Amino acid sequence: MTRPLEIALLGLGTVGAGVAELLQRHAELLAERAGGPLQLRRVAVRDPDKPRDVDLDPDLLCGDPTLVAADPEIDVLVEVMGGIEPARTLLCEALRRGVHVVTANKELLAKHGAELREAALQGGAGLHCEAAVAGGIPIVKALAESLSGNRVQALYGIVNGTTNFILTRMTQDKVGFAEALKQAQDLGYAEANPAADVDGDDAASKLAILAGLAFGAEFASDDVYRAGIGHLTPTDIQAAADLGHVIKLLAIAKDRDGQVELRVHPTMIPADHPLAAVHGAYNAVFVHGDAVGDLMFYGRGAGRMPTASAVLADIVDAAQDLRRGVSGRIPMPSRRLAVLPMTEVTSRYYLAIQVADQPGVLGAIATVLGRHQVSVASMIQKGRRDAPVDLLFVTHQAVERQLLAALEEVAGLPQVERIAQVIRVEGSEEA
Repeated sequence: MTRPLEIALLGLGTVGAGVAELLQRHAELLAERAGGPLQLRRVAVRDPDKPRDVDLDPDLLCGDPTLVAADPEIDVLVEVMGGIEPARTLLCEALRRGVHVVTANKELLAKHGAELREAALQGGAGLHCEAAVAGGIPIVKALAESLSGNRVQALYGIVNGTTNFILTRMTQDKVGFAEALKQAQDLGYAEANPAADVDGDDAASKLAILAGLAFGAEFASDDVYRAGIGHLTPTDIQAAADLGHVIKLLAIAKDRDGQVELRVHPTMIPADHPLAAVHGAYNAVFVHGDAVGDLMFYGRGAGRMPTASAVLADIVDAAQDLRRGVSGRIPMPSRRLAVLPMTEVTSRYYLAIQVADQPGVLGAIATVLGRHQVSVASMIQKGRRDAPVDLLFVTHQAVERQLLAALEEVAGLPQVERIAQVIRVEGSEEA
């Protein structure tokens, strides 16, 4: 009889409890798919005496993750505790010993992925990370394996459920950012300190991982430009609707002839774009490959069972490799690509400029924009006479540094009260 493969689990929080539950609930099914039984050997927890909603033998629990990770009998180490340390040290040491690693730690992968891959190579172990991005959506395996015959040219992702929930509430309920954020916190979609989500940091880490897989290159979260959603107002949401668009926090990666755009920011997209219909806390990733064309991967991007589902898929992959006696799977970058500076990115832009209602102001602004090679595609004026009015522009493709130079000059015009908003526009004109 095939011996059970021994699994150690670092963390028994929301996701860890889901992993433990699925290992028990689907034991027979997982044994069939993994080529033999899977057995949970040890679980690292902060407090072994804490009551839990998953039924585990108390003897499996240990308050020291170092002891769990160093157990010489384990075959697969599953890390769902998060944070950089001690996860970084424990996973690297396990990989060098030949222990296969499954991790959902997006921050660790985005900052220290190269070190983890090197450790895996040294030990001949596998490094699996499906659960690190987009919860239960199988986007990592799709990019690493299923799309191997393609050159991925662009990737657009809604990869943070908190911000997507907030923007959905702002759009559908016509409420402000603060109220929508409170709704997200009340429902458990947002942390008490939501900065990592609403400032774009979480999405940036995920984009670094996805872009590395898509383009076969090494990227870190610091390579990703990011801007958050806290400055958006109901006026911006309504303006987007008036223009036939919606606003989403998009993670965007594009191959630009040997350079790559990596950016996370609020983006206007056409209301008929597939990503525009992704509401609430759901995630989606839209991929364009040169052979396959357009694909979209959609589903629950977080949560106990969706994320645990992705972890179990990785455990099964690791078990199959171990039982076949083959080297572990390691998504390896094959080339170096420079990241295009944000000032050199080309995009369309939505501009909201508040001006005094005076003759000639529109012409003055258009002249400045034109002088900086920024061409206007459409314009709407909102407001009443004898009061400041809003001029809403959508530009054609423009280089960001030229747009910024134009806006600096526009802001100095005597008729201009302020530049109220600048939002990038994607999907309605070829880049």
